[in-house]
Amino acid sequence: MTPQPNPQLGAAVKAADRAHVFHSWSAQELIDPLAVAGAEGSYFWDYDGKRYLDFTSGLVYTNIGYQHPKVVAAIQEQAATLTTFAPAFAVEARSEAARLIAERTPGDLDKIFFTNGGADAVEHAVRMARLHTGRPKVLSAYRSYHGGTQQAVNLTGDPRRWASDAGTAGVVHFWAPFLYRSRFYAETEEQECARALEHLETTIAFEGPSTIAAIILETIPGTAGIMVPPPGYLAGVRELCDKYGIVFVLDEVMAGFGRTGEWFAADLFDVVPDLMTFAKGVNSGYVPLGGVAISPAIAETFARRPYPGGLTYSGHPLACAAAVATINVMAEEGVVENAASLGASVIEPGLRTLAERHPSVGEVRGVGMFWALELVRNKETREPLVPYNAAGEANAPMLAFAGAAKAQGLWPFVNMNRTHVVPPCNITEAEAKEGLAALDAALTAADEFTV
Repeated sequence: MTPQPNPQLGAAVKAADRAHVFHSWSAQELIDPLAVAGAEGSYFWDYDGKRYLDFTSGLVYTNIGYQHPKVVAAIQEQAATLTTFAPAFAVEARSEAARLIAERTPGDLDKIFFTNGGADAVEHAVRMARLHTGRPKVLSAYRSYHGGTQQAVNLTGDPRRWASDAGTAGVVHFWAPFLYRSRFYAETEEQECARALEHLETTIAFEGPSTIAAIILETIPGTAGIMVPPPGYLAGVRELCDKYGIVFVLDEVMAGFGRTGEWFAADLFDVVPDLMTFAKGVNSGYVPLGGVAISPAIAETFARRPYPGGLTYSGHPLACAAAVATINVMAEEGVVENAASLGASVIEPGLRTLAERHPSVGEVRGVGMFWALELVRNKETREPLVPYNAAGEANAPMLAFAGAAKAQGLWPFVNMNRTHVVPPCNITEAEAKEGLAALDAALTAADEFTV
């Protein structure tokens, strides 16, 4: 689709937004939202007709891009057939979505509880774990993000938690492996893995194994920096959970449904959790949907005992129809395979070339269509480009980089001192190379702040 400029309408949209919309995670008077006129495939555009290559996939959810015609048609068909229905009934779209998801989840996670998104999926996974074990505590990692609702944000291990954390959520944080900024003085991935597992087991011991209901981890932490765990780490966590009777929860809200070049990131590590949360890519975000995939043992807990939780729109027919269409499109069009092959043949080598060219790139890490560049002031000392949780003038280098990317027609995903490279999983080779070229040009703005 060719964008048609309409600046007057854009100004009206912007004015209404600024008058009435309250934006998340923002100081309302300090933001300047872009008015978006439309989107298709890997691109979106504003009312001036400027087009952007979306290297954020929305918020890492448009795994099949914008406006895929088969998914749009499925939503339209479902709306004409059965727009909505209460979750206590068996509905074709809901049943089929659950079947298709269960076919792809690792191991025997065959029961699906539908939610409206990722945060409430995490809320319910934690509730299930606590009721299943009769224990109160949940362990989660620093450098993590699990959602913005009350329990989920307390599980989160970044500064977004601070304003809501009264220390009463039953959450204990620990350090997960991240060799580039190791908390364990490790020099190799093997050392980092072994020491991180030792740290976790010590945390379990000192908190009291009999008080811990669950350990929750993002299979590959997303917002915090796409830190692929070292070989053996997730298997080691699985062993610790089995040893102490703890429920192992993997959060695949961001990493799931093709993002890593597998249906689920857990498949990369041959690990099966007891509960797994999902959302985002399950239907490319076309209609809000999330859920929890549940093991037989935990499902059995609620076989004759009512599960005390639910949502009015659990398994909403429009959302589930979009999920059915999305999963079928991904299978028919080889979207998961495309993420794996282009990630290995184009994205990874392209990013590593950028790391060699730019003094601001300290590390490249990722898999599939799930990558991050760690931006630094000094490659030798690894000093971050901006301080932790930087704001105002301290965050100027990242703002300069983001502005340069947008000027190149690339919409970036920046968080603290990192930029993420998370385009749609069905991006073409030409589009991927276009994005890398724009990123190359934008990184010169970050280079200006290096020493």
